[in-house]
Amino acid sequence: MLPSRARTVLSEPVVVAEGLTKYFGRRCAVDNVSFSLAPGEVLGLLGPNGSGKSTILRMLVGFLRPSDGCARIAGHDVIADGAAARAQIGYVPENAPLYEVMRAEEFLRMMAALKGIVGRRVRSAVDRVCDALSLDDVRRLTIGQLSRGYRQRLAIAQALLNEPPLLILDEPTNGLDPRQIIEWRELMVSLSGRHAILVTSHILSEIEKVADRAAILLDGRLLAIEDLRPDQGANFDLEARFLALTTATC
Repeated sequence: MLPSRARTVLSEPVVVAEGLTKYFGRRCAVDNVSFSLAPGEVLGLLGPNGSGKSTILRMLVGFLRPSDGCARIAGHDVIADGAAARAQIGYVPENAPLYEVMRAEEFLRMMAALKGIVGRRVRSAVDRVCDALSLDDVRRLTIGQLSRGYRQRLAIAQALLNEPPLLILDEPTNGLDPRQIIEWRELMVSLSGRHAILVTSHILSEIEKVADRAAILLDGRLLAIEDLRPDQGANFDLEARFLALTTATC
């Protein structure tokens, strides 16, 4: 049983995207997408493969330069003030690269150093994320010994070492078994009160269970942003809404 998602969402946004557009040659991968994300809120980017979800994330984290439009992370422009913007983000890409021969704790210490965490703060940061992600029992195992679920927890843990206000997760449930997916949902609920979370998925039920709002994407275009919070009414059917929007535009 998941805890309630009902919570207070503050007004100052962690993410503001305005008219984000990305061309690859003549192909428009993202077309004039705008949205915002408040502290403590979970926004799901929902759409089929090729709808532009991952491209949007890569523009936000500075891996891709927008062809047009702009984005700010905690007030920092992702292009003009890229280093400061990236410092506000914990990013977990799909199939996050991990080093199987390293012990989990060694990996976290290495990532802490790369994030500029030094001295006694390293031990404190590693202990904090291991406790938050329930990694204490496996922190001395090599990553190659970990299950897929624990590897996903480890990837999220490294993203949270510097306590960023924004956590970005790209297709985080890919490859997880049913029990691991249930554990992932519970983890998202526990983290969402402390971080704004932007999560992508092509699986409607996963967004519906963890997100406060769902941004529905198709062919690089934002079709709608739907409120999923319980106080918006129990009769809302995200599946029906998704089908209606995506069928109407085909």
